[in-house]
Amino acid sequence: MSDQIRASHILINHADAPQANTEVSAKNAKAQIIKLKEDIEAGTPFEQVAEEHSDCPSASQGGDLGSFGRGAMVPEFDQAAFDLEIGDISKVIETVFGYHIIYRTE
Repeated sequence: MSDQIRASHILINHADAPQANTEVSAKNAKAQIIKLKEDIEAGTPFEQVAEEHSDCPSASQGGDLGSFGRGAMVPEFDQAAFDLEIGDISKVIETVFGYHIIYRTE
């Protein structure tokens, strides 16, 4: 297994996430990210969904986070990203920033 991977993600912040600054409830944020995952599964390009909906600054790059090694991201994100095969999209995960969908690109 590689020490470095490359991934993109979509982040939806919610008010209960300690590292988020938003009024959106966790319930509404989760419903939104589930809908976005369904859109991707129905054929909308991941990059397009990220650009249009992600709360992360990486949205302007289609959610691309570049290459990173183990331990560079918060534990839940790190585990989910490294568990993916190239080309796979994660289930919805929650971190201190909110809800994420991760797409492993390399």
